Amino acid sequence: MEKKLVYTGKTKNVYALDNGHYLLKFKDDCTGKDGVFDPGENSVGLTIEGVGDVNLRMSVYFFEKINAAGIRTHFVSADLSDTTMEVLPARVFGRGLEVICRYKAVGSFLRRYGDYIEEGADLPAYVEMTFKNDEKGDPLVTKDGLIVLGVMSAEQYDEIKRMTQEITGIVADEMAKRGLVLYDIKFEYGYDADGKVMLIDEIASGNMRVYKDGKYVDPMTLSALFFA
Repeated sequence: MEKKLVYTGKTKNVYALDNGHYLLKFKDDCTGKDGVFDPGENSVGLTIEGVGDVNLRMSVYFFEKINAAGIRTHFVSADLSDTTMEVLPARVFGRGLEVICRYKAVGSFLRRYGDYIEEGADLPAYVEMTFKNDEKGDPLVTKDGLIVLGVMSAEQYDEIKRMTQEITGIVADEMAKRGLVLYDIKFEYGYDADGKVMLIDEIASGNMRVYKDGKYVDPMTLSALFFA
């Protein structure tokens, strides 16, 4: 099948296929700073051999479970030998939006609201959204803000929130089966020609904070534990 490069990303390249779908090529580049991995960073900080492969394998594992649960995603198929995933076309919201679901008060949530909550305190599958904008530090945006700015409708927001909480539950359950505790996770969504929302991008260890016995598990260790 013919493919044409349409976008070069930090951790993936995107190709257009002649069947109308797209192909995501997973790379070994990771976001971070000064050679240290950090899923919250906005630039590539290091290359870890094999990270593209484990990110794809985990993404496929979860996309298949989420699809089976009747939740819409862009996942079609994957070729693990080529580190590629075929996906449905989808438009992103605005210029890109990240959706975070939090079970524990850590990371940027704690930095913002530490005056009001203890580190590691339980959160009720708290959902927040940020614009993907490196220069502005991925600013938070409210439901009303998204509607006023014409980024999405109230119905789409409510759908994304519901889907996010359901998907996070699926991921958390799978982690718990392995003695792991999910603290938070980051997703991206898009919509099809009819405006229907779907989960897009990837569901990889680098997009989530997971702890074991009260200690943070780095993404490569998490992948190894998950598939052990």
